[in-house]
Amino acid sequence: MENELGTVEALWRYPVKSMLGEPVPSTAVTENGLAGDRCLAVVDRDSGKVASAKNPRLWRDLLKCTATLEQSRPRIELPNGKLAWSSDTDIDEVLSAALGRAVTLTDTLPSQGMLDRSVPEQVLREGVDAEVRADVLQVGSLAPAGTFFDFAPVHLMSTSTLRQVAVLSPRGTVEAERYRPNIVIKTDGVGFTDRAWVGRELSIGDRLTLRVVTSTPRCAVPTLAHGALPQDKAALRTLAEHHRIIAMPGRHPEPCAGVYAQVIRPGHIELGDVVRLSYDAVAGAR
Repeated sequence: MENELGTVEALWRYPVKSMLGEPVPSTAVTENGLAGDRCLAVVDRDSGKVASAKNPRLWRDLLKCTATLEQSRPRIELPNGKLAWSSDTDIDEVLSAALGRAVTLTDTLPSQGMLDRSVPEQVLREGVDAEVRADVLQVGSLAPAGTFFDFAPVHLMSTSTLRQVAVLSPRGTVEAERYRPNIVIKTDGVGFTDRAWVGRELSIGDRLTLRVVTSTPRCAVPTLAHGALPQDKAALRTLAEHHRIIAMPGRHPEPCAGVYAQVIRPGHIELGDVVRLSYDAVAGAR
């Protein structure tokens, strides 16, 4: 049994982890997520950790870079507007100069597969330049081995959730790009509706099936400048004040918006595809 939930409003892929990405009209989706998504990452040579804007003191400048796929090759627009290709022989030196740290661009997850996640509330209080406590996280706990996803390979948000954040925010608006979703689903009404999808399956288009595994805990990234978008502390503070939930067993309530999902059946997705919520999955989850 299925219930029509909404339609696909936007699709985003991020070829280099923590860099700005690109909207796409359609794409294939496999167990590794959207084609070309997080296929590369920057690794800090000193620590061996994956670079992530979750640690804004060190890596917020990643969000000044934009990665796109051109003829299946990642191309990076640097903060100064210059373009570089991932295959350039000097790409590591170019990125090291842009980011102010010695880094390597790679398609291979380091053996430890770790990244630093600064405590979001401390970043809100003390600012992006402050040295705050950081949790060390394993990359891709529910993603295929060797990938660069934070947790699971697909991140979804509903327009209802975005409208709810906007209503509660002093700005009266919020940009979906701040939360870096892969799929934005156009839904009716206002509210944190995606939370109700956890444990259920979503059918998208003719074949694609996703299983929603958990709500998405938010880090400091939504508050940071994203290219031309300025800083917006309310993008996180609003969630911290109005939507703190336990996303995963054993963790404290955290600001959450959106959901993570795994791919149950690969398929094609495009703008306007109908999204259906399966109720059979709920019974199975119980």
